[in-house]
Amino acid sequence: MRLAPSVEQAAFAGALHDALAGVWGPSAGGPSPGWGVLASTGVTGLAVPERFGGAGASAADLVVAAEELGHHAVAGPVAESIAAVPVLLAGCGDEQFAAKWLPELAAGRIVASLVAPPWLPFAVDGDSAGLVLGADRDVVRMGRGGYAYPSMDSTRRIAEVSPGSVVAEGPALVPVVERALNLGALVCAAQLLGLGRALLEASVRYARTRQQFGGPIGRFQAVQHRLADVAVGLEFARPLVYAAAAALDGDGNARRDVSAAKVACSEAAQRAARAALQVHGAIGYTREHGLERWLTKARVLALSWGTPGQHRARVMTELARGQ
Repeated sequence: MRLAPSVEQAAFAGALHDALAGVWGPSAGGPSPGWGVLASTGVTGLAVPERFGGAGASAADLVVAAEELGHHAVAGPVAESIAAVPVLLAGCGDEQFAAKWLPELAAGRIVASLVAPPWLPFAVDGDSAGLVLGADRDVVRMGRGGYAYPSMDSTRRIAEVSPGSVVAEGPALVPVVERALNLGALVCAAQLLGLGRALLEASVRYARTRQQFGGPIGRFQAVQHRLADVAVGLEFARPLVYAAAAALDGDGNARRDVSAAKVACSEAAQRAARAALQVHGAIGYTREHGLERWLTKARVLALSWGTPGQHRARVMTELARGQ
């Protein structure tokens, strides 16, 4: 089991980083023009099977891309569009329906959103997404976006969704829906890992340049120890993400490992956010500075795709089963 990116995956992450640098900006919901960059680098087609124009990539490949998307605070329903919805479409059993939507997702021409239990009937950017699906244990149906509410994260909206026609249903859908939801949660965890890394980098840069009491604030042990704790948290979370990716690809307990990764990444990103605010001081609260884009997204994603409490409960359930 590999608990770190391979040489090829690291090169892909580097190329994606260079492509996204300076391109992605905040949007008022839905994809910004930078979504085309994701299509040109193949990110939007990673989870799409090859027969529909995608790459049919592994969960680990998705994790590599998602961490970099989090590092750049990419806007839009990322986990839904590049992970969960493609898996649902490919496994729903309706080839004609899948052939209609999967090439569009792979090419980055649309984004997709999703409503899934145990969350309320709302979807990220559900009012502007090209495709909205609802998924329960053994049914997948279309959704219709309605009134949209502003989010703590200014780059997205939360829209009411009403149920539409059934796409597929039956016992065969149970493992498909579970894999889609697990993969969405794992991609969200990887985004949080990238967000935490970006917040740590911003804090280190600021600590090196901000002058106070005759020198940079980074010379104070209190600042150094705080940032060291953040770095340790992120490094401990990363192997859990890759272990969960391996489990999703058939090497372990996916339910337990995905939840463990989501909890660890949520906590690491939140720790990075708190440290960044303390290091930056009052300027970190201002939108003009730009840090708030990462701060608010870290807070929102920590509560998305299952809260830390829900995922801890799932870990305990799986451990009690002896798995």
